[in-house]
Amino acid sequence: MIEIERTTARAGVILSLPDAWIEADGRGGYLVRPSPDRRRRAALRLCEAGFAALSRDPGLSVRPEGGWRLVRAVRPAPPPVAGRPSIVEGARTCVGPDGGVVRRTVNLGESPIAWLARRRDANGEPWLRSVEVVAAEKLRDDFTLAGTVGRLTMAWDAGPKTKGGRGPGVDPVERARAAKARIARALDDVGPELREVLVKICFAGTALEAAERDLGLPRRAGKTILKLALARLARHYGLS
Repeated sequence: MIEIERTTARAGVILSLPDAWIEADGRGGYLVRPSPDRRRRAALRLCEAGFAALSRDPGLSVRPEGGWRLVRAVRPAPPPVAGRPSIVEGARTCVGPDGGVVRRTVNLGESPIAWLARRRDANGEPWLRSVEVVAAEKLRDDFTLAGTVGRLTMAWDAGPKTKGGRGPGVDPVERARAAKARIARALDDVGPELREVLVKICFAGTALEAAERDLGLPRRAGKTILKLALARLARHYGLS
């Protein structure tokens, strides 16, 4: 149930993008697509329960070209914490590194990346491309799945380089280890010069301006560095 809720929340964030939509895959599930181009890989697959949840809240409307889109974008009700956009702190059940089930303080609201995705430049263009948003949310989801919320300085290159580990029948310990291994591979591909901005924004939920200060970056350089990091991350996941 926790996995379904997590996947549904990710789907809601992706579907909040201007061109995102969802379609039935003909096998009892639904594909969430960040752009109209069906040749691109779907961002994720949603089960019937997740689709039903989105249909109830925030709601789905029929898309003229086929499929469905969100009736409205997902928005958290509580106000954000100063310096950390759209962070709503609360408790959630997570799998710890040792496989134990624990309650941790996590962000229950909209992620900072989703907040940035709604921002537009002076020409009205989105700050982030849809594939960049999907890549960031995928990395953030693995961070939560690894049971490492609040442990931002852990050694991501440690542990076995296993694959998979997302299925509902996988042992919780293996799921956490596999998620950590996926994070390690992703950050390795991004490179040491860009990974810190992802840790700050995707993991810690830090505002872009605050991340610039923390990392000693020139003012307004954070957006450029973040986009470079997300572009590499999207390539790593095969999204671009």
